[in-house]
This record gives sequence, C-alpha cells and structure tokens, in this order.
Amino acid sequence: MKRAAIYLRVSTKDQTTENQLRELQDCAKNVGWEIVAVYEDHGVSGSKGRDQRPEYDRLLKDATRRKFDVVMAWSVDRLGRSLRDLVGFLEELHGLKVDLFLHKQGIDTTTAGGKALFGMMGVFAEFERAMIQDRVKAGLDRAKANGVKLGRPAVPNKKKEAVLAGKANGDSLRKIAKDVGLSLGKVHGIVKAEQEMELAT
Repeated sequence: MKRAAIYLRVSTKDQTTENQLRELQDCAKNVGWEIVAVYEDHGVSGSKGRDQRPEYDRLLKDATRRKFDVVMAWSVDRLGRSLRDLVGFLEELHGLKVDLFLHKQGIDTTTAGGKALFGMMGVFAEFERAMIQDRVKAGLDRAKANGVKLGRPAVPNKKKEAVLAGKANGDSLRKIAKDVGLSLGKVHGIVKAEQEMELAT
C-alpha cells in the first residue's frame, strides 16, 4: 500500500481547505493509498517561495526522509504559480522516488504522460497570473487617465495641526484620534512623521 501525503493551501485566511481535504481523502481511499500526513499552508499565496510557506517546506523535508511515497494536491495551482518552482518541485520529488497526484488535472506522475501534462499545467498557471497582473495594471492606468486619484486620501492640514496640538498638550493618541475624527493608525503616522522631520533638521 502506498503511503500518501496531502498538501493543502488557500491564499486568504477566510478561505477553507475542507473541500480539498475531503476530495483527496476520497481519492486515496478509492485507489487504496494510506494517508500518513497532511500539510496545510493557510492564507499563503502560491507565488510565495518555499521559505515563506512553512508546511510546503516541511513537506519537502519529510519527502527527503522518505516518510511517504506520493504527494497528493487538489490542483496544480495549490503547489505554486511559478513554472520554475513547479518543475523544480517535480524534479525534487522524482529524485527522491516520490510520485505526485493532482486531482483536478487528473495527473499521476508515475506515467510519462502525467509528467508532460504537469509541465503544461505549470505554464498555464504562470500565464494566468501574468494575465491577472496585466488586467490590474490596465485598470489602474485607465482610472488615472480618467482623473481618478488612487491611494488613500490625504489628511487635511487642519486635522494634522489638531493632532500635533493635542500631542503637544500631552493628550493620548487614542484621545486625539477620537477628538479629531481620525483612526488611531493615522494619528500615529502623523506624529511619527513629525518626529522624523524634527530629527532630520
């Protein structure tokens, strides 16, 4: 019986890996694999490297220790968005004699066709990421061209002066924020900027 490790990932904290896990557990049961470990990176982008994905890193370390025979993931984009990283991941696994199963793409790297298709899926994942970035940039450029001001609105000078006056009077930042009608973070930023200016002069 093959020993299987499941890798799960979602990009944001409010997403869940429950559906991924359930489907992969069903797949393992159907083919007679024993799940010996589950690795989950929660709220981590697939564009992040191994050093920023602790469970992904632990998975690879355990693969080196031969703790399992096959890695299961719900989809290729759960593993990563960079073609170079994906290919490197596949090469590392196969160098360790560990196979890879991707549920949504139906990829099983015990076959030559599975290896080839895995590479193609990586190309498409990277292409999709580039398309999203292009669309976001085009949207920002269009907004600028239409006169839309991007970024957070500037704090009026009168409010900045009120913040600094409150600070000079010895008021707490929380009280100043309430009196002036700004967030505590903005008040802190104004005070910090003023202190930095004083140090620079």
